[in-house]
Amino acid sequence: MDYSIEMDRYLKKYFGYDSFLLAQRDVIGSILQGNNTIAIFPTGGGKSICYQLPALIFPGTTIVISPLISLMKDQVDELIELNIPAAYISSALSDRQVMKTIYDMKKGKYKIIYIAPERFYSEDFLQALKDIHVPFVAVDEAHCISQWGHNFRPAYLKIKNLIEHMGSPILAAFTATA
Repeated sequence: MDYSIEMDRYLKKYFGYDSFLLAQRDVIGSILQGNNTIAIFPTGGGKSICYQLPALIFPGTTIVISPLISLMKDQVDELIELNIPAAYISSALSDRQVMKTIYDMKKGKYKIIYIAPERFYSEDFLQALKDIHVPFVAVDEAHCISQWGHNFRPAYLKIKNLIEHMGSPILAAFTATA
C-alpha cells in the first residue's frame, strides 16, 4: 500500500508541517510498509515524527521505549497539545497513576505509550499488553542498548523478549549517537 498521501496529510494535520526533513519520508515509509527500521539522524533532525506519525496511522497502540523520564514527559505533553492521545508510564508516577494509565491503555485510550525499559519487569504491564493490539514498537535513544544494555540498564536486554511477547510487531530504533 502506498502511504504517501496519508503521510503528507497526517504531517500537516497533526504536526503543522508542509514537508518532511532529511530522510523522514523514507524512514516513515519503511515502517509503514512493515519493515524493521533503524534511523540515525542528527539531534533536532526530526526522529520523533518518524515514530509518532506511523503510530497515528497504524491501528492500535504504539509502544515507545525511552530511557529518560523527562524526555517521555516532554514528548507526551507535546503530543497532548497536538490532540494526540498519549501517556507515559514511569517510576515518577504513583502506583495509582500507573494502574490508571494501564487501565486506560487496555481501553484503547492512547495511540502512543512511552515506557522505560524497566517496565518490562512489571507483570501488570505485560499482562495488559496481551489485551491490546501493538502494531509497532519504537526504541528512542537506541544507542542506550549498546552503551548501557549490559551494565547500567540491563532491562534493555529484555527488548527482544518484549517484542516476542507482543507478537513481533514492527520494530524501529532511533538515535543521533550511533
